[in-house]
Amino acid sequence: MNPRIVAATAGRVLRQLRHDPRTIALLVVVPGALLALVHFMYAEQPTPPGQPSTFDRVALVMLGFFPFMVMFLVTSIAMLRERTTGTLERLLTTPLGKLDLLLGYALAFGLAATVQAVVSGAVAYGLLDLDTAGSGGLVVVIAVVTALLGMALGLLCSAFARTEFQAVQFMPVVVAPQLLLCGLFVPREQMAGWLRAVSDALPLSYAVEALREVGAHAEPTTTMWRDLAVVAASALLALVLAAATLRRRSG
Repeated sequence: MNPRIVAATAGRVLRQLRHDPRTIALLVVVPGALLALVHFMYAEQPTPPGQPSTFDRVALVMLGFFPFMVMFLVTSIAMLRERTTGTLERLLTTPLGKLDLLLGYALAFGLAATVQAVVSGAVAYGLLDLDTAGSGGLVVVIAVVTALLGMALGLLCSAFARTEFQAVQFMPVVVAPQLLLCGLFVPREQMAGWLRAVSDALPLSYAVEALREVGAHAEPTTTMWRDLAVVAASALLALVLAAATLRRRSG
């Protein structure tokens, strides 16, 4: 790994993002807007005494899911565009290695994910009155790591797509099952045995559990740190697999 090449790659990706206002809006504005929509959906729901409101429970999970989903979509299409335009093939004739390229993407989108998570957290806590027992800063950290997971999975899946439409088709295959089985709709312990096993193998389940630990406990718990480590390790594994499967062009 060459740090100078990684930094140069990250700078190039950030410059591309800066000149793409639609992607900036998707990364920064859309998650907060969707959280506001969730808030209005549950605004009239009664809250049992001593229990968190429905909005608090759902929005806490969405603070992790929305960045995950958006980063998956943006990075899978961005990398595919690099291949289909021939940019990637030209880059890989230089000293730039595959891992340098993907680490540059990770650095650039990691910065974008941090901005995204901070803005979403500010909207949730500052404007929508999200209430959690733990620190909002921890929620932001978990959201950033979850966004990096979405980015890494997006880079991995882009290797198996030939068109942008095919890249989008991976969303119901990779993203939707993780949302359905993460415990948002049905507690994981109440799922059928085989579904629980599948849920245990999906990294988003651990991100959701980590967020709920912050929502329920004033201090960081061992479970939260363990879950955060699982999500980070899953992102790193996906990034390594993406480097191994990266192709110069779409055939």
